[in-house]
Amino acid sequence: MMAVSLGMRISGLLVVGAVAVAVAAFGGDGSGTPDGRGGGSTVVTAGPSDEAHSRTAPASPTPRQSPAGEAGPTVPPDIPAHTQGTTAIPSASPTATNKLLLTPSWLPPGPVSPNSDPAPDPSSVYDQLRDPGQCRAALSAAPPTSADPQWRLLRALASACLAVQGQGGSWDTAGKEYLALAGKADTCKGRASYAVLGGLLDFHRQHPSATVRLKASSGGTPACSYRVAGVDAADAKPGDVIDIDLRGTYFDHAELLRYGSVSIGGEQPPVPPVLKSESGDELVLSVVVPPLDDYPKKADVVVRYGSAEARLPDALTVESPAVLPPADGGSSEPPQTGPSLSSGTPEGMFSLRPLPAHLAGAQPAARLRIP
Repeated sequence: MMAVSLGMRISGLLVVGAVAVAVAAFGGDGSGTPDGRGGGSTVVTAGPSDEAHSRTAPASPTPRQSPAGEAGPTVPPDIPAHTQGTTAIPSASPTATNKLLLTPSWLPPGPVSPNSDPAPDPSSVYDQLRDPGQCRAALSAAPPTSADPQWRLLRALASACLAVQGQGGSWDTAGKEYLALAGKADTCKGRASYAVLGGLLDFHRQHPSATVRLKASSGGTPACSYRVAGVDAADAKPGDVIDIDLRGTYFDHAELLRYGSVSIGGEQPPVPPVLKSESGDELVLSVVVPPLDDYPKKADVVVRYGSAEARLPDALTVESPAVLPPADGGSSEPPQTGPSLSSGTPEGMFSLRPLPAHLAGAQPAARLRIP
């Protein structure tokens, strides 16, 4: 009887020891996690305080950064103040309170704008802002007092970029400019900047205490689709003036006129193109049709500036220039229709011919007739 009692007591002690080991392994001492991974950091979440499964954390938790540019959430604004600053062990089934926060989306590719002069322009500063680590430099590059909507938008976006990463900036300035600039972003890069700024402000409204590490976007659909939308003539002759409609420009228009080029049927116009009109990322160029090697010919229209090229295949047909029949047996010349853009005689003027004194070699003496 004594032996049986002693055996039962030993068995009972063994059972109690096993229960204690299990409690230590899965208890709230922070040495294990529900998924069996030991030593991992806990996820900062917000929820009702549970004294049996919670412990006090620092008053202002720093969001946990993930390699993918994500961050653990801080306390959402709708959680009562007394529950802030707690660290809850995640449950087996994830809920909205213990999921990692995704960082707001950042600027899409432009593409990169050509920039032929040292002066910053909104398109090139957009390219600089695509690196979230350059937000302070981009803010310095933007003219601080310019009333241009593009510059105001870029300053607001750079400020929000700094604020969401905990590096300064001003949410108040970003929010005011976002409201003031509604409907005023009239370029492809401007519209992309406005959309990203709205995303940052929305993120801040939902998580006012959160800071995240922004990550530059890679790939994806470009913000701008540069192209020749059309020309205003189906056919033309050399010397005619046609209008070329460009859309989705992502560079400084003044630089295009100074450093860009236009070709029609592979030939350069005899004079530089002229800016007829512009609005946002659209502009119209007036161009003189150059002479080609054969007629009629389907001609491509190409507008280039640096690495940017827009091409419209078979944009128009270049016809043979009209020829007048010779009146005196001499050579025929195409008629002049308006100011000539080549080396010809202006309308209403006689062409200058060499005087005898200008001719080379000995000349017979002029005969004077005396009455």
